Amino acid sequence: MTRAPVEPAMLAGKRVLFVMAADAEYGPHLKKRFTPLMTGVGPVEAGVVLGAELALLDAEGHLPDLLVSLGSAGSRSLKQTEVYQATSVSYRDMDASPLGFEKGVTPFLDHPAIMPLPHRIPGVPEATLSTGGNVISGAAYDAINADMVDMETFAVLRACQRFGLDLVALRGISDGAAELQHVNDWTEYLHVIDEKLADAVDRLERAIADGLLGG
Repeated sequence: MTRAPVEPAMLAGKRVLFVMAADAEYGPHLKKRFTPLMTGVGPVEAGVVLGAELALLDAEGHLPDLLVSLGSAGSRSLKQTEVYQATSVSYRDMDASPLGFEKGVTPFLDHPAIMPLPHRIPGVPEATLSTGGNVISGAAYDAINADMVDMETFAVLRACQRFGLDLVALRGISDGAAELQHVNDWTEYLHVIDEKLADAVDRLERAIADGLLGG
């Protein structure tokens, strides 16, 4: 049976769909503000689940005005537990360079290796983002050409582009200062990130209300 799509939240008169990967990232502060679409972890799950959700909303004539991807990220250089808005996102898994394509560019699609995210929320620090299907830790950061890493945002962006939607990406740095040894190394500070992501969502709402950002 086909279920009803998740209802976007209302922020300053705009319909905003929040997208997250895992329940562990959805803490009490965020729960007071919205109900997200949970996609599961990784670019495949994010692309499949969000694409299906947007198709349902589109069929009903209820596409959101804006989509927000949010959750945790890793970084070796950024401040742990701080929240950043992504200014761009790249796809580290895609490498068709043996065929003459630039690394990060999907063959036969007209897109740059690093795709900009143009919207800005005043007061939220900015950083570049790399998406891929692998968990990055330790020396693996040497191969990353971005400030932070996640596993969903590039796929979310491609789904947004398919339906003509704008995207804002917010990520709290959960790990990266030390090499990961256990899942608890990822979850240890998610409660702090939850509170800071909630503050960023409040800033997003003010930015929309002030006409600085929105669909």
